[in-house]
Amino acid sequence: MNSIRRILTLSFVLFVLGALSCRAAHAQAALLMEEPYGFFGAVNPTGHNAIYFQRICAETPVKLRRCQAGEMGAVIARYEGIAGYDWVAIPLIPYLYSVESASEVPSRVDRDIVARLRSHYREEHLQELGPHVRPGGFFTGGWTQLIGVAYERRIYAFRFETTAQQDDAVIERLNAGPNASNFNLLFNNCADFARVILNGYFPRTFKRSIFPDAGMTTPKQIAYKLTRYARKHPETGLAVFEISQVPGYRRLSHSNRGIDESLITLYAIPIAIVNPYLVGGLFVDDLFRGNDHIIPKHHEVLGPDSLAALTPAGAIEENSTGKTKEIDSDPSATSSAPGSVSPSSGGANGGSSSGVHSTLIESNDAHE
Repeated sequence: MNSIRRILTLSFVLFVLGALSCRAAHAQAALLMEEPYGFFGAVNPTGHNAIYFQRICAETPVKLRRCQAGEMGAVIARYEGIAGYDWVAIPLIPYLYSVESASEVPSRVDRDIVARLRSHYREEHLQELGPHVRPGGFFTGGWTQLIGVAYERRIYAFRFETTAQQDDAVIERLNAGPNASNFNLLFNNCADFARVILNGYFPRTFKRSIFPDAGMTTPKQIAYKLTRYARKHPETGLAVFEISQVPGYRRLSHSNRGIDESLITLYAIPIAIVNPYLVGGLFVDDLFRGNDHIIPKHHEVLGPDSLAALTPAGAIEENSTGKTKEIDSDPSATSSAPGSVSPSSGGANGGSSSGVHSTLIESNDAHE
């Protein structure tokens, strides 16, 4: 009888240990769907896709490794105009805010502050990309698109569960690859990069779509297919968050649109003049397929001090004051108490919004 009890007790202990080890083997990643902004964002409402990995960190901007305790992971994406590299990895806080800790994030910025923060971070951490990487301009991309993204636009994060084996496969694949840019607006853009990476986690899920995106890969379709997959597979653990745009530097970023939506909204009249049947077909397709609501009506809004929903427990620097930090545009000025944009106020964009769509592909990351 005692031997049976010992066997049952041992079995129970092994079961608990196994369950705990399985739990520990899981981490999180998030598809980032970034809104378009500026002049090009109005004319061609494109946008950008990137992927945040909780377990994957940047040993250098172009070499990956497993994260160590306390590290917050990295954002990886395809870019154009970065010294011939295809992809670059940037730690989460610098990617969003051009600083190294949440307590340094200003609550409001202007052009001088953003330029100063970006320049300082580049001097400290991006020299391995080479001394001649251009900053980017009106028509070209550059290193400025790698950091301080939340000063430019609002971002939606579609968080999902990952395993250690899946994350290690991403590290091995990207480190072993040539990492040489072959950027193509139509068939090798940032959304194509996300499509290939996500197919490693969810095989044969992400494909190009004839309708509504004319055979191209777009951020809207990537986000839509991820949410559709998650509805059928609850184990994906999908959750959607909004990362607020920091106010002051630019006007609020534009709502994301797919190809059909953009053509109907911006170019309906010239298309109708050329071919009224085509505009009718676009309208019908947009009516039935273009208005997929991929953002929940009630979703959590994240600021610099509330990114723990995307990161390992304890990795975010705690902000005990609950105040925001102001940075004077004068480089010699000192900063005030640390803090961030309050998520409870809806951030810079005035709260959460429903039915926001993702974007077309980007023609230039610096002006999406």
